[in-house]
Amino acid sequence: MATRSDVRRIALSLPETTEASDDFAFSVRNGTKDKGFAWVWKERVDPKKARIPNPKVLAVRVVDEGEKQALLSADPEKFFTEPHYNGFPAVLVVLAKIGRAELRELLIDAWRCQAPRKLLSEYDDRDAR
Repeated sequence: MATRSDVRRIALSLPETTEASDDFAFSVRNGTKDKGFAWVWKERVDPKKARIPNPKVLAVRVVDEGEKQALLSADPEKFFTEPHYNGFPAVLVVLAKIGRAELRELLIDAWRCQAPRKLLSEYDDRDAR
């Protein structure tokens, strides 16, 4: 079972990752923009009110719709989506259902989706040593 502390530790271990000061969200600088790769799911509890953070669920960026569908099909208790994310390459992850090793792999893949090529190359070179 993974926790928000695990998310923070893993995400911040990735090069040039920052945590938002006002939200549980992680991004990597790509060019002039911070590109988000993981963030707390904001749930629409009341249709007439703003979404509220659900600390039990993490939204994670994926490569494309194919990967999203593969994860959703692989374990619907662990991975899900909602209409707000239709057509967007991200899945929602129930933290209590995912192990730390799988979470690490998911976050690294999400980070790789958003990191600039040069940083990816440096990361891969470092891992090859």
